[in-house]
Amino acid sequence: MTPTPRRDVLGAPYTAETLELPDDDEGKVVATLVRRSAGRRTSRAVLHVHGFADYFFQTEYAEWWTSRGYDFYALDLRKYGRSILPHQTPNYVADLAHYHPELDLAWARVSAGHRHVVLSGHSTGGLVLPLWAQARSDESGALAARGMVLNAPWFDLQAKAWIRLGLTPVVEQVARRRPMRVIPRKVSGLYARSLHRDLDGDWDFDLAWKPVESWPAYAGWLAAIRRGHAALHRGLALPFPAMVLSSTESSSPKAMGEDVHSTDIVLDVEQIRRWSPALGHHVTYIGVEGARHDVFLSREKPRAQAFAELSRWLTAYVEGGDELLR
Repeated sequence: MTPTPRRDVLGAPYTAETLELPDDDEGKVVATLVRRSAGRRTSRAVLHVHGFADYFFQTEYAEWWTSRGYDFYALDLRKYGRSILPHQTPNYVADLAHYHPELDLAWARVSAGHRHVVLSGHSTGGLVLPLWAQARSDESGALAARGMVLNAPWFDLQAKAWIRLGLTPVVEQVARRRPMRVIPRKVSGLYARSLHRDLDGDWDFDLAWKPVESWPAYAGWLAAIRRGHAALHRGLALPFPAMVLSSTESSSPKAMGEDVHSTDIVLDVEQIRRWSPALGHHVTYIGVEGARHDVFLSREKPRAQAFAELSRWLTAYVEGGDELLR
């Protein structure tokens, strides 16, 4: 049965559909598919997946796509944002493949009405999405996406090599015994503060769904992430062009300042550059000077550059010869 759309929390013209999923060990599970129409009949669509401690609220990004003639869809994964249920541990899974059922449902929903679908992922979503796409290509031939855009994807653990190598087996051991053990970490809250319009930023989002100090990181979840990193590092073979965007610089500020607004203070952009070629044989990497972690939530100048780069990539590698689908 096709889910019934309802008005989304973002207001019209955004709608949301609840995707019912099999129960897990915490009970009932749902995901949420948000849609904004291009306002006219189109065979083009984009399917977007958010990052950790995140959900879809990036309306300017959606409206850029709709202005280009794409219906825009965003998936709030299980236990994120609109999909969090009262009995659940927010943002938690013990295997990234647990996201495949909602991605499958979302893909079926979007591709049923569109012949030209571009995938889009941010941060952790930029790891989950290519792993799912590779799995589906392995199982049933080339996934019929036209391309993939990854915005600051989480391709590795942001630490020195000896820490990464030493930490991973320890986390795996802890995860087997105590998957819900909280992994100690320091979260300054500067990133969310730099975004929210009531704090030091320009954007509006629900702090109950995207808290200033993030969500706890659990051993089972981190072990799943590290297995995902390892799979990516072995190399994927995505059968469509991919574009990766990030800031040109990372930093670790201790207080609010210019670098909070103009660098990636969440991930290591050198790791993003290093591992981008692992996606497949046709990968374009673009560094955007002055960008934040979420490149499309940057200040006006780097944000405009990011959209211009995205437009050039789509024109060159994704939309060529596609006029009949408009």
